[in-house]
Amino acid sequence: MLNVDLFINGLIIGLFYALMAVGLTLIFGILKVVNFAHGEFYMVGAYTYTFTALNLGTGPWLALPLAFAAGALMGWLTERTLMRPLYTGYTSWGLMRDEYSVVVTFALSLLLINLVDKVVGPYPQRGPALVDIPRMALGPVMLSGHKLIATAVAAATIVGLALFIRYSSWGRQIRAVAQNRLGASLAGIDTARASSIVFTVSGALAALSGALLAPIINASPDVGAFPAIKSFVIVVLGGMGSIPGSIIASLALGVLEGFGAVYISYDYRDTFGLVILMLVLIFRPQGLFGEKGREV
Repeated sequence: MLNVDLFINGLIIGLFYALMAVGLTLIFGILKVVNFAHGEFYMVGAYTYTFTALNLGTGPWLALPLAFAAGALMGWLTERTLMRPLYTGYTSWGLMRDEYSVVVTFALSLLLINLVDKVVGPYPQRGPALVDIPRMALGPVMLSGHKLIATAVAAATIVGLALFIRYSSWGRQIRAVAQNRLGASLAGIDTARASSIVFTVSGALAALSGALLAPIINASPDVGAFPAIKSFVIVVLGGMGSIPGSIIASLALGVLEGFGAVYISYDYRDTFGLVILMLVLIFRPQGLFGEKGREV
C-alpha cells in the first residue's frame, strides 16, 4: 500500500512539474533559447494568488484565474520588451542570440527577486486552500481536498494545452514555427505573434503552478528557484523542445523523488533528478524523446 501511495503522490507532484516544464519547452521549441526567469513567473503566480485571496478578499477561486492572467501578462511583456530583438532581425541572430537571451532573462530574474524582496518583504506567505476539506483517504492514498482539486486543475490544463497545440489554428502555427521559423515566415505565418503566444502561455502555466502550490509551498521572493531548476532538468530529460517528453519526464521525476525520499533519504530528494540528468547527458545527450540535431 505504501508503494501505491508513493506512486500516486509522485504522479501528482509530476503534474505540477509538468505545468512549469511544458512552458519552458515551448519557449525553447520556438526561439531555441532558455528563459532563466521562468521561476519568477512561478513566483508571480504564487504571490498574486496569495495576496488577492487574502488581502483583497477575492477568495481563492477568483484569485486562481487572476494569478493565471498575471503570469500571462508577465510572459507577454517579457517577449515584447526583451525577447523580440532575437528575431526582428532573423538573419543576424546567429552569433549573439544565446548570449543575449542568457543575459536578459537572468537579469530579469534577479530584478524580480530583489524587487519583491524589497516591496513585499522576505518573509514567506501562505496562500489559502481552494477547499476546506481535511486530509482524506482515497483507497490507499492520503490526499487533502486542496491537493485533489489542484491536481484536477493541473491535469485539465495540460490536456487543454495539448488540444490547443494539436487542433487550434494558433497551435498549428506554433508547431510550424518550431519546425522551421524561416519557412513558416515564408508561408505567411506571423512568427512574431507565435512567439508572443508561446511566452504568454508559458508565463500563465508557470504562474498557475505557483498559485496551485501556494497553500503547500509558501510564497517567497526566491520560491521559484527550485521549480525552475527542476524544469530545466525535465526539459533536458524529455528532449529539448519535446512536449510529450517533458510531460513524461515530469511524471517520472515526481515518482522517482517520492520513492527516493522514502527508500534512500529525504535529505537527497532534490538531487535524484540531477543524478539522472547527468546519466542522460552522458549516454543520451538529446534526451529520452529528443532527436539528434544537425544543420545543413
